[in-house]
Amino acid sequence: MAERGAPGATPLEGLCDSFLTRLAVEEGLSPRTVEAYAGDLRHLRDHLRERGIERVERVTRHDLSAIALYLDERSMAASSRARVLVSVRRLMRYAEELGLVGADPIEALRAPKQSRTLPRILAAEETVALIEAAHTNDPIGLRDVAMLETLYGAGLRVTELVTLPLSAIDRRGQLLRVVGKGRKERVVPLGDVASAAIETYLAEARPLLLGDRSDVDHAVFLTRRGRAMTRQNFFARLRQHAIRAGIAGDRVSPHVLRHGFATDLLEGGADLRSIQSMLGHADLSSTEIYTHVSRKRLRETVELRHPRGAGGKR
Repeated sequence: MAERGAPGATPLEGLCDSFLTRLAVEEGLSPRTVEAYAGDLRHLRDHLRERGIERVERVTRHDLSAIALYLDERSMAASSRARVLVSVRRLMRYAEELGLVGADPIEALRAPKQSRTLPRILAAEETVALIEAAHTNDPIGLRDVAMLETLYGAGLRVTELVTLPLSAIDRRGQLLRVVGKGRKERVVPLGDVASAAIETYLAEARPLLLGDRSDVDHAVFLTRRGRAMTRQNFFARLRQHAIRAGIAGDRVSPHVLRHGFATDLLEGGADLRSIQSMLGHADLSSTEIYTHVSRKRLRETVELRHPRGAGGKR
């Protein structure tokens, strides 16, 4: 291990840059995820700079223990603090691999306890109303319906949806080949309704949106200018459709439809392992939360519909 304070000691900034490069190149994390790590590590560098530390070899157990208080003083939510501590822990493990620090400082990092909040979902009839609100006979309406049906029918993340290439669609087999987090590929089946919406869009709308432009992006979903759809544009369109459907805009997001896909599958009898595979979850514990959502829905149904529930009292 390098001597503390030695001229050849490693600057924190250089270590962070090296670590972020590893995440992008060796682990294949997306640019957005790498940028999130970079933001988290800026908190560490600011914290250590206040303590006069700019070399990783000088970081002690006490320095890392104090970062939790540093984050708390900035009124960060528990989930945000936990994410920062995970990023810092990964950086310090990387430094340990390089022989720059020992294991002792890292043991000081403890993530704060978080309350596990249930994902928001729409009622099935609200989802139907949302999709119907997007129905128009122009190319934009056909595109939006196809995007909503694909999002709800395949449980994609919004980034997976807007970056979906034409080559990802197996039209005969009604399958999507999706590249998700960590560049991991998964195959997701498409139902008849979503497949039909995509077929209509590809035949009647996409050629009009592309016009005489070169198909440089080869993305399934295009803007009016013939380029790949953006997250921001889709978010805005989704909120507009929600308002037309009589649903509060802040209740709707692409992730809400992804949650609806998983919850409705579970309530329809699908097993957790299948849902995990379709969602692209690395860990089954991420999928298990939908069992809690399903139970919550069941309780609400009993309360509303059962003669002895709150809604059935006379």
